[in-house]
Amino acid sequence: MLFNSGVFLKFFAGFLLLYWLVRNHLRARNILIVVASYLFYGWWDYRFLGLILFSSLLDYFVGLGIARQNDARRRKLWLTASIAANLGILGFFKYFDFFVTSFGTLLQKIGVPFQTSTLGIILPVGISFYTFQAMSYTIDVYRGNIPACRNVINFLAFVSFFPQLVAGPIERASHLLPQFERTLSITRPMLEEGIWLIIWGMFKKVVIADNLDALVRMAFQNPSYSGPVVVLGTIAFGFQIYCDFSGYSDIARGTARVLGFDIMVNFNLPYFASNIREFWQRWHISLSTWLRDYLYISLGGNRRGEIRTYVNLFLTMLLGGLWHGAAWNFVLWGAWHGAGLVVYRAW
Repeated sequence: MLFNSGVFLKFFAGFLLLYWLVRNHLRARNILIVVASYLFYGWWDYRFLGLILFSSLLDYFVGLGIARQNDARRRKLWLTASIAANLGILGFFKYFDFFVTSFGTLLQKIGVPFQTSTLGIILPVGISFYTFQAMSYTIDVYRGNIPACRNVINFLAFVSFFPQLVAGPIERASHLLPQFERTLSITRPMLEEGIWLIIWGMFKKVVIADNLDALVRMAFQNPSYSGPVVVLGTIAFGFQIYCDFSGYSDIARGTARVLGFDIMVNFNLPYFASNIREFWQRWHISLSTWLRDYLYISLGGNRRGEIRTYVNLFLTMLLGGLWHGAAWNFVLWGAWHGAGLVVYRAW
């Protein structure tokens, strides 16, 4: 169910009618959001509803387990269980076939016979987004940054909130979860802002990105085109990917705003950045800050000397590239940006 589809418009219109009736009744409102979000997610493939429910309940109970423990070792065991389970699920569905195929290709290259056998696993929509969102909750509870959520409906609504479920932004529990724990007033300025964001996002996605797609495909699918055509296609792709992703994020923000919720800005004019570090402070902000706070800092950040800082920067972007997709071009893309950040910091 895409934002720019007729099905979503009908879904959202029906949801808005029910939402308006229960907006001031906290429990009924959150139950409606959970039901609607699971309907929205299950529209692609209902079989994956159990996956998001399992992941959500796992982190809900892990958060409670961490909160009830005073022993540092047991708290770490709870957190380790959450991270291992979440990354295990993400790794199996997103990367199993990729690593098996890559390993088989490597063995064949060095002359070792190996019969590649993959499972043909279907990638659940949005799994990278809601997995990272749920993981950030348990890590923040472990670090003492937020209290554990004690209402399972509120937590399910936080993880599955349909405006940002399948394409972000990746929200933090400290920002979004408290909004499910109180009634929200919907003012005229909020409605005006939300409607404008939806219209602007639709324009970027449907009018600009979707129309540039034909030019990009023409330039890259035909190897006989000249250099200037490929340059034009590359520039067009830069605008296409920005308008597609940021447009979707704007629609997500606008949809949430109409409901009285506030979700974070995910893009801030990234092509106006003056260097690569500033670019990553403006592009896909929810992911770049997630990688900084939960991966880069966990690796040691810049606290263990200059060389270790360079290594941490490179590894963070390398894994960030792999997060984007199970293919070597994404790994190389992450390595390219990691190297760029290292060179910029050294310079």
